[in-house]
Amino acid sequence: MEGSEEDHPWQSYNTVYTTAKAGMEGVDKDKVQRVVYEMSKGSKYFQNEERKEAFIKHKIDNMRLQFANLTQADLSHYQKVADRRILELEASRDLSRIWLHVDMDAFYAAVETLSNPTLKGKPMAVGSMSMISTANYEARKFGVRSAMPGFIARKLCPELIFVPVDFNKYNHYSDLTRKVFQRYDPNFIAGSLDEAYLDITEVCRERNVKSEEIAQEIRASVYEETGLTCSAGVAPNRLLAKVCSDINKPNGQYVLPNDRLAVMTFISSLPIRKIGGIGKVTEQILKEVFGINTCEQMLDKSSYLCALFSQSTADFFYSVGLGLGKTDSPQVRFRKSISNERTFSVTEDEVLLHKKLAELAEMLSTDMQKEGLQGRTLTLKLKTASFEVRNRAVTLQNYINSSEDILKHASKLLKAELPVSVRLMGLRVSQFNGEKFGATPDPRQKTITNFITSGGANRKNSSFSDVADHDFVSDTETDVSIDGRHTDQLDGRDPFDGNHSLDVNYQSCTLWKNDGAEKVQTSDNDDPSSTHSGFTEVLGSTSFQGQFEGKNVNNEFNLLEDDKLNSSCQESIMLWLDDYKCSLCGTELPPSFVEERLEHSDFHFAEKLQKEESSIHPASTPIQSQDQKHRINRQSKSKKQKLSHKEGRYTPIDQFFVRE
Repeated sequence: MEGSEEDHPWQSYNTVYTTAKAGMEGVDKDKVQRVVYEMSKGSKYFQNEERKEAFIKHKIDNMRLQFANLTQADLSHYQKVADRRILELEASRDLSRIWLHVDMDAFYAAVETLSNPTLKGKPMAVGSMSMISTANYEARKFGVRSAMPGFIARKLCPELIFVPVDFNKYNHYSDLTRKVFQRYDPNFIAGSLDEAYLDITEVCRERNVKSEEIAQEIRASVYEETGLTCSAGVAPNRLLAKVCSDINKPNGQYVLPNDRLAVMTFISSLPIRKIGGIGKVTEQILKEVFGINTCEQMLDKSSYLCALFSQSTADFFYSVGLGLGKTDSPQVRFRKSISNERTFSVTEDEVLLHKKLAELAEMLSTDMQKEGLQGRTLTLKLKTASFEVRNRAVTLQNYINSSEDILKHASKLLKAELPVSVRLMGLRVSQFNGEKFGATPDPRQKTITNFITSGGANRKNSSFSDVADHDFVSDTETDVSIDGRHTDQLDGRDPFDGNHSLDVNYQSCTLWKNDGAEKVQTSDNDDPSSTHSGFTEVLGSTSFQGQFEGKNVNNEFNLLEDDKLNSSCQESIMLWLDDYKCSLCGTELPPSFVEERLEHSDFHFAEKLQKEESSIHPASTPIQSQDQKHRINRQSKSKKQKLSHKEGRYTPIDQFFVRE
């Protein structure tokens, strides 16, 4: 007879250390949960997980209440809306392309085994007692996996061998694999050091061979060049190709034919967690609120998804149910930012923190110079001992890429946070100056001039329906590695720097705990003793309780419902509410739309700079006529109506810029 939850408290402890990775199929999940629970109970990590669990439970309870309150009339209406949208998405299905996803098998661990053959057949993890970057398949049989603290992994597998990370080695082997990919698709998309997406349509057509043969050939070539094995998945789009590459790991492949019936059959029994963009939290909500366990059930419950989620999020779920994903192949593809970060044992030693910062600056500079990049915005990321994530950023007058310049400005950002106890540190540079290096602008990247229209422009072309359908079909293509370098597409800016008072704005924003309630405060100075910058990350979004500029906030929805919220504070901080809604304008973008979110935050940043420039140079701003003021006031009222929480509609970006 099974014990109660009181007897086995770990069973309700929804740890992120699932057994979903390849090579962990036979692991005793209950044992892993129990060990993680016992080893972390009472720690800062445990307390942070409890806060997350409480937030998820509250969110699920709210959604269940909304679910129960839907009437038959409501469901009938939403079913018609969903059916219409599903037909539109189905019409966009593209079966003309053949995509291949290559994923190296336990890459870091495999490279270390190649360097030291005595490790072969032994349970081994790359990392330390603090954090593991990856584990080989022998270690995974015990429940050991990436992003797990080493002391927990050692408890699960007492014979576990730790090998320190060596990114120079991993980059070398990654470059070798990419030379192979280049031969089959010059425009291949690198998801991370150990994975890539290739459009093999033309290769198959030119050589008159099947995709299965090309997959075998690529895997053989990678092994010949590196001595490492990889797995491959072939499908009509990138989303499904990534799922397929995981089916026959390690050292295997799976081909999904370019046939609608085959796709729908494949997707019918596919667990939702297998889809890129659906993580632990989304999975829990879909299962506990809607009873959705497989991708096919997304369509069965389409009316409920339409009723309780934004249109963009519902569209993503419909696309998953239809097996749709991205099939385009951008000819020019530039990164939005470049970053690296390191996880280490918790420390508040300022000397050690500055040493870590210097190492990050050196690595970041090397990566930037290797790619010929210079940037203006530098962001410092810190994760404290209590797992609070803080971000500080500065936008400079000049473009930089030297380690000296990066360290100089990063040290100022760090100084503003001291004293602080830190477990993770990262640096990111964005706002690149591609023109200086003769680079062709990314055709997918819009500039601010794209959004400026004359005051009399026709607004009819700015409706939500004009947004291309493919913007809602998302698949995760980037893999953020623990204790490793990665391309970071997220963006959160808090510009400040005393040396450039005309070009940089000092601001800070913080969330902190006070008697169990979280509060938000903004500050206009950079005194190290003042409130620190950053925000508490909860489940990939930011939520809070307490007071916000004198307004009571019970949950994230209230931010958009209260029109009287202080506008100056709104201009100072941009948050993604409920994981998908912009707190400044109400635009809805799910967390998997990484590049779209980046562009959106860039827009608000540019809008803010435009206002600051106007205030610095008031003489250059023409005096508005009464007609112009009246027109802007009308547009402002119209904008407020569009931001209504009830409507939840996308606000066209051009409505924010009007000029004569």
